[in-house]
Amino acid sequence: MDLPRIFGIREASHRIHNPITADKLAALGQALDLVPGTRVLDLASGSGEMLCTWARDHRITGTGVDISTVFTAKARARAAELAVADRVDFVHGDASGYVAHEPVDLAACVGATWIGPGVAGTVELLARSLRPGGLMLIGEPYWRQEPPTQDVIEGCHAGSRADFRTLPELLESFAGLGYDVVEMVLADQDSWDRYQAAQWFNLRRWLDHSPDDELAAEIRAELTTEPARYAQYTREYLGWGIFALMRR
Repeated sequence: MDLPRIFGIREASHRIHNPITADKLAALGQALDLVPGTRVLDLASGSGEMLCTWARDHRITGTGVDISTVFTAKARARAAELAVADRVDFVHGDASGYVAHEPVDLAACVGATWIGPGVAGTVELLARSLRPGGLMLIGEPYWRQEPPTQDVIEGCHAGSRADFRTLPELLESFAGLGYDVVEMVLADQDSWDRYQAAQWFNLRRWLDHSPDDELAAEIRAELTTEPARYAQYTREYLGWGIFALMRR
C-alpha cells in the first residue's frame, strides 16, 4: 500500500503537498486560536508540516495518516527535527477508512477529498472522529473563473466542469451539508507557483541523476509540457483553499 513513485519524485522537496505557503499555514493556525492540548486528526497528512508546526507553535497533539511511505517517513523526521515527536505521531495507512479511537477537537483533510470520495463523503468521514462542537478543515480546489471550453477543463486535470465548484458554490455546498464556514485561507497565484514550479526542479534533478530509470521517459514528457500547461490553465482557472467548518 503506497503512492506511485512519481508522486514522491515530483514533490521530493515539498514539505507542504498543496498550493499553500508556510506563512499561510501559520496564519490559519493563528486564526483558529488553537490552545495547548488541542487534539488533531489529519487524514492524508503528507509530510506532516501542518501537525508538526502547529505542535511547535501551539502545542497541539495529533495523529496524521497517509498512504505514502515516503511522506510518512518525512513526517516522522520533521517531528523529530522540531522536537515534537512526543506530541504528534504518523501512521502509514489508508486514510479513507480511518476513524480516531477517541473524538478529536479538530479533524482535517487538506487537499485529498478523493478519500471520501468527494467533499461530502470526506466531511462525513471526518465527522466520525470529531467531538461535538469541534472544528473541521477541508482543503479543496475551486474554479477561479468559469472554464470556457472543455480544453480548459481538461487542462486543469478535470473531466467536466462539475468536478470543481466556484468559490461561492463550494461555500454553499458546506452549508448544504449542515456546516457553518467559520474561517478560510486561500491560495493565490504565487502560492500555486511555489507549489508547481518546485515540482519542475524536482523532476529535472531526478532526471539528471536517473536518466535510465523506467520512469525517465514519462518524467521527461511531463517536464517538457507541464510549465506551459500550468501557466495556461491551472494558474488562471483554479483556486484552492482551506476551509474551517463547524456543525450547525
